[in-house]
Amino acid sequence: MEAPLRFEYDDEGDILYINKVSPYPEQETDQLEYNVLARRNPRTGAIENLEILFFTRWLLKQDQPEVRGLRELFAEPGTATRG
Repeated sequence: MEAPLRFEYDDEGDILYINKVSPYPEQETDQLEYNVLARRNPRTGAIENLEILFFTRWLLKQDQPEVRGLRELFAEPGTATRG
């Protein structure tokens, strides 16, 4: 049975982490796309972690209102605080 994926979001850095395992120093890092990094198992080459940099900028289209993070993006209508 494969380990479930864990999703973590860093509000300050605007980075979405998708992890099969906890990151470790021996992993090899590759850039898959602009602002998308993969961490691979050094023995098998299997992708164990993904990092999507500037996630909310990538997620949102230019014609949508500015959002400062995932909490605000998925907030119930009328509950998001803007400042």
